[in-house]
Amino acid sequence: MSTMNFSVPPDLQKYLNDLDKFIEEKIVPLQNKDDNNRFFDHRREHARTDWDNGGLPREDWENLLKESKKLADEAGFYRLSLPKQYGGQNSEDGRGSNLWMAVIREHLASKGLGLFNDLQNEHSMVGNFPTIVMLQHYGTDEQKEHYIREQLAGRCRITFGLTEPGHGSDATHMATRGAPEKRNGVDGWLLNGAKRWQTGMHAATHCFIFARTGGKDGEARGISCFIVPRNDPGVKAESYEWTLNMPTDHATVSITNVWVPNSAILGEIHNGLGVAQAFVHENRIRQAASSLGAAVYCVKQSVEYANKRAPFGQPLSHNQGIQFPLVELHTQCEMLRLLIRKTALEMDSMPHIDVEKKIGDKVSMCNYWGNRLCTEAADRAIQVHGGNGYSRHFPFEHIWRHHRRYRITEGSEEIQMRKVAAYLFGFGGRKSLVDATQKESKL
Repeated sequence: MSTMNFSVPPDLQKYLNDLDKFIEEKIVPLQNKDDNNRFFDHRREHARTDWDNGGLPREDWENLLKESKKLADEAGFYRLSLPKQYGGQNSEDGRGSNLWMAVIREHLASKGLGLFNDLQNEHSMVGNFPTIVMLQHYGTDEQKEHYIREQLAGRCRITFGLTEPGHGSDATHMATRGAPEKRNGVDGWLLNGAKRWQTGMHAATHCFIFARTGGKDGEARGISCFIVPRNDPGVKAESYEWTLNMPTDHATVSITNVWVPNSAILGEIHNGLGVAQAFVHENRIRQAASSLGAAVYCVKQSVEYANKRAPFGQPLSHNQGIQFPLVELHTQCEMLRLLIRKTALEMDSMPHIDVEKKIGDKVSMCNYWGNRLCTEAADRAIQVHGGNGYSRHFPFEHIWRHHRRYRITEGSEEIQMRKVAAYLFGFGGRKSLVDATQKESKL
């Protein structure tokens, strides 16, 4: 896609068509088998949740997700965004790029709820691999060879432990500490602290645990990332927090006298926040695209319903009170799509490390606005559908409950808006965009 051509490239369109065909031939029949639709119709929250086991996901639900991912992997779709050495298709011709992933994520989410793409679990026929991205950028050769291949084989699952009970968006004041300690002649670190909202702990084999190993509270440098075995006796899931959308797999974790060798450090010691940022931009642009797709679905379904529903003898769509809110949402979807694809294309044109410096504000714009737009579109769909919209027999309440999460968890709206403000006003050592524009106009 050139900078002035906004159409989907032919090879990407063919990929979407092939993906749709695979979903119709393999995934839809699996969803319709053995009453698996219970996980997607009005029974979905109950069917997915083991209420008597801490609200965790039911085993049969997670087994179904694994079965569908296996089919996608065998068909060559699942690993698209990974390098070829790991069975992926990411290459210089654009396949598996940020642009491709943005278009694909929007496409799948715009199809609605289904086994082909269930965002509540970050589950998709075209996979997203945040922990693998971190290992790609910062892992040693030994770490890459072991943990990436073990994850792809389904034998390893790594959780992300950054947020703490007393520290959310501000990781620089984290209370978890790492102290150097040698054991049996091996240099290592002793970890103590706690984490919260650590997703996937019930099925994890390892954890990325971030701890302060140097510097002072409030400083970015001095935080390190460690690969910690889940079965270490000092790692304990104290509770699983019930959320607006169930089931939960978000644990509060205590870390007590956990020792790891230096070989367990991911990336440079004291530079853990850089490691934590490794997947942020890719993840945020893809999440923005997914939220856009879900918003598009809500608008489309509302338009179709408003054309069919005819109270008082005429279709709902004849009323401007129905038209105008949907027109505004539709307009915002069109505009956001262009910004997402432009930003994704720019991300593909520069080294990974330059994204934050040059277009981090654009990534944040896409993400916070996409997530907000989705919740507004779902809310409007509920309103347009009336009592039907409020029922669980329609998917809008589920979409609203799930995507409401992303206005907090992908970096809260406020944090992302603050990043945009840093670029706009020239905070944090950045030059003001206004000053830069005025300088260019004089030239």
